[in-house]
Amino acid sequence: MAQVENVTTAKPKIDGAIYSAPKGTTLPTDAKTALDPAFKPLGYISEDGLTNSNSPKSDGIKAWGGDTVATVQTEKENTYSYTLIESLNINVLKEAYGDDNVTGTLKTGITVKANSKELLEHPVVIDMTLRNGVYQRIVIEFGKVSEIGDISYTDSDAVGYEITLTALPNTNGDTALIYIVDPNAETNPGGGE
Repeated sequence: MAQVENVTTAKPKIDGAIYSAPKGTTLPTDAKTALDPAFKPLGYISEDGLTNSNSPKSDGIKAWGGDTVATVQTEKENTYSYTLIESLNINVLKEAYGDDNVTGTLKTGITVKANSKELLEHPVVIDMTLRNGVYQRIVIEFGKVSEIGDISYTDSDAVGYEITLTALPNTNGDTALIYIVDPNAETNPGGGE
């Protein structure tokens, strides 16, 4: 039976939505446990929010005469796209240019090296709040910044880094784990909710 209560929108949690950590950081295994302190917030993202592309691509096998008689999945890339708009946030700069290419602080001066060093895969967590305060957490163990859009410097828009993050598979073949929980739900002592 269709239920209106299952329809939702998504908003970033109050303290941010996207967190990045060095490879090997302990990953969360639910939607509400506090993150390991190694996860650093990447601040505000643009009003366009987050887009997840996770559609398989297939090739059709044709029989003599032109009928498609089978399809074979050729790939299933899982990507997340978003624009980081806190361009003065040192963590954002490290996400876009790489940890080794960003040094300093705003107070002492930041140096960013733009070069062709390949960005390394690392854990990324995306936290959001759904309808009625339900938490959703996307945990990507091996996220790799695979594309950065053009950076525009204008007086009418925030300087932003349009990121495409490719989620690479872990040892189980999972590109991401998605956890959802209602933190306000009362647990029934009999085991049901």
